[in-house]
Amino acid sequence: MREVVEQLKFFSDLGVTHLNVGTDDSPQSLEEIRQEIGDCRRCKLWEKRNSIVFGVGNPDADLMFVGEAPGADEDAQGIPFVGRAGKLLTKIIEAMGLTREQVYIANILKCRPPGNRDPEPDEVETCEGFLFQQIKVVQPRIIVALGRHAAQLLLQTKTPISKIRGEFFQFQNSLLIPTFHPSYLLRNPSSKRQVWEDMKAVQARLKEMV
Repeated sequence: MREVVEQLKFFSDLGVTHLNVGTDDSPQSLEEIRQEIGDCRRCKLWEKRNSIVFGVGNPDADLMFVGEAPGADEDAQGIPFVGRAGKLLTKIIEAMGLTREQVYIANILKCRPPGNRDPEPDEVETCEGFLFQQIKVVQPRIIVALGRHAAQLLLQTKTPISKIRGEFFQFQNSLLIPTFHPSYLLRNPSSKRQVWEDMKAVQARLKEMV
């Protein structure tokens, strides 16, 4: 009994408030994944965060967008892609004839890195499993990897995004297409045309899959 109590205290200290003890270790819903995350303290990012930014949208979406990490606005609101880059992503989604409610949006990291710095390897390693679980539950037909970090993590490559952008890859049971992150487009507006070409390719593939 003492060992059980010590184990429960260990998980509690990590911020885990829910343990999945079913016969199948794979979460069956996004809510189960969120419960598993709990008040997470698995890495150092919890110390300065305001919110855990889990994900938003349709849990049965055909199209999923994966970004890097929350920024200041996302940390404040607890919702991914609501700042300047998020507003641009919303415009892109709407230009595709969709709404944010029809797609699913998530990030690799669920907590904001200080100063919006790049995710560190230990942070990615700690958090990536939750993203993979989200993808497994949503089962999107197509995943759009927004930016270098998302593309390189999901494809397990170090190839620059400029060389793989716009190409379709197989990722588990989904197709995956890397493209530039909306924050990159804010700094480099001339690249918007390339991203729009990528999104038109996504639209065409989705129509083929119906």
